[in-house]
Amino acid sequence: MKQYLDLCEHILHNGATKEDRTGTGTLSVFGHQMRFDLAEGFPLMTTKKTAFRLIVSELLWFIKGDTNVRSLLQENNHIWDEWAFAQWVASDEYAGPDMSDFGRRAQTDPKFAEVYKIEMQSFQRKVIESPEFAEKYGDLGPVYGKQWRSWATTEGKTIDQLKNVIESIKKNPDSRRHLVTAWNPEFIDHMALPPCHIMFQFYVADGKLSCQLYQRSADVFLGVPFNIASYALLTHLVARECNLKVGDFVHTTGDTHLYSNHLSQVQEQLSREPKTLPTLKINGDVESIFDLKLKDITIEGYDPHPRIKAPVAV
Repeated sequence: MKQYLDLCEHILHNGATKEDRTGTGTLSVFGHQMRFDLAEGFPLMTTKKTAFRLIVSELLWFIKGDTNVRSLLQENNHIWDEWAFAQWVASDEYAGPDMSDFGRRAQTDPKFAEVYKIEMQSFQRKVIESPEFAEKYGDLGPVYGKQWRSWATTEGKTIDQLKNVIESIKKNPDSRRHLVTAWNPEFIDHMALPPCHIMFQFYVADGKLSCQLYQRSADVFLGVPFNIASYALLTHLVARECNLKVGDFVHTTGDTHLYSNHLSQVQEQLSREPKTLPTLKINGDVESIFDLKLKDITIEGYDPHPRIKAPVAV
């Protein structure tokens, strides 16, 4: 994962100081590209432990077209909790303690952090226990899964982009239209969080499937390791579905940034020596990408350095 560590170094030395939506502040560069040969091993970060289980369950959530955090919570995946929680505390029905600016306050005020923790746990229980509550406050709007699997047309129909692109790869592998996009301008304001990884394209050559992702906004310390592994996994799954080997994953990013409260963590990670990449294992008894479950996808030989904690900017 030298490509990733080089990116961190590049931002630390060349990044511009910028403000951002969350009020945290960043060091940022614009326009960067990394390339990973997937035949060399699965690109899961080894300089800090990265939760592969969460990456798998989130990707399968996208693939199924789901947009509600309830199914993620049922698998103990909390990646999207903050954005669903923000919808709940902003609603007229919420009558608990003031949760305004909870992301920053939870990081800077220990007393508030305890209150926030209690309120978040209460919200999580409600989502899991009440389908009605989950439908109202656990749904994130037309985010990734909705756009991938049921893009709404002006004619009142839907387009299954993911299924279509898989069929396109099978029938016309040399096409230059193997694209899936999550950026739907009509519905951006209806999404809890507009998509950061907005478009990916597949490419077939010499019996290998490659994928390029364009990501408009890249949180390099927390988000990018997940994004790399997620789209590398997607490339493996689609290649398997189309009876192809894997080629490269190419990661192209727009606003590529380190949050100001992640800089010491990045320095710690850069002090560590990368280890051998793990190997991906997929249950061969499950034929379709649309039938895979969390238990069907594992890794072997993963021996990373310890996890490095850092706050999420919401």
